[in-house]
Amino acid sequence: MFPELEIAAIIPCHNEAAAVGKVITDLRSAVPQLRIYVYDNLSTDGTAAVARDHGATVRTELRKGKGNVVRRAFGDIDADVYVLIDGDDTYDAHALPQMIQALLDGPFDHVLGVRQEQSDSAYRPGHSLGNRAFNSLVSWLFKEPVSDMLSGYRVFSKRFVKSFPAVSREFETETELTVHYASLRIPHTEVEVGFKDRAEGTESKLNTVSDGIKILSLIVDLVRFERPLVFHGTLALIALVAALCFGVPVLVDFAQTGLVPKFPSAILASSLAIVGFMSLSIGMTLDGIRRNRHENARLLYLQYPAVGSGKEF
Repeated sequence: MFPELEIAAIIPCHNEAAAVGKVITDLRSAVPQLRIYVYDNLSTDGTAAVARDHGATVRTELRKGKGNVVRRAFGDIDADVYVLIDGDDTYDAHALPQMIQALLDGPFDHVLGVRQEQSDSAYRPGHSLGNRAFNSLVSWLFKEPVSDMLSGYRVFSKRFVKSFPAVSREFETETELTVHYASLRIPHTEVEVGFKDRAEGTESKLNTVSDGIKILSLIVDLVRFERPLVFHGTLALIALVAALCFGVPVLVDFAQTGLVPKFPSAILASSLAIVGFMSLSIGMTLDGIRRNRHENARLLYLQYPAVGSGKEF
């Protein structure tokens, strides 16, 4: 199966001793030649030992957070195809051949595993609603349909991985991965994968409220960097509308009496108008910088051939 490809699976783990062994076994059963790397992220339950016993290469990332693991792994590992999957045994590892084949058939550079619940309790309360809300928000902001932006099961080409900046530190990394392909218009597709309850003896590290706030904050930051004209243009519009609200009565009084009796309103309106035009100018300047940054990222991306180029499968 895929004999000409070097395929690497990356499994970020924090206290997943009860589940990671089965994840490794299932992945190897699905794609026998898979090179499996478990990145132990400050586990205290023997996760690393279990992973080694099941034949995985174990590496340690001392900076806490999934984003730090992804950043490290993408820099460490050289392969044709990369797989990212959580170590909690919630995703169907046997869907991996289908995801890899989808990557090759495109050829695509990113395949998203869209979660299909296999039990009513697979999603924690609030997670499903929050995920749908974030999907809609990112789809609207970046003009790219997204079905499951918080999925932790993905397959990438080498050129996606080596052009990905990996700035985020924790669970926001899925959002960053999604925005990367959306903003650069990288070829992408989706494959439905099974999603089930966590294994007994394991506990979710997600916090619905705090992690939701972190993800929302990251989205705002990414809009500021990836859609600066939209971000600063919106601020400019708010400032200019407010300037009109305060300034029009002053202008009416001046037209009728030749006097400016409301100096505070006049000063505030003038200040808001200046702020609005400055914000618009900043947005236009940053949009030019963004375009140049995207062109450079595109050139870096094009340094690597499409996955499977010149190979038969």
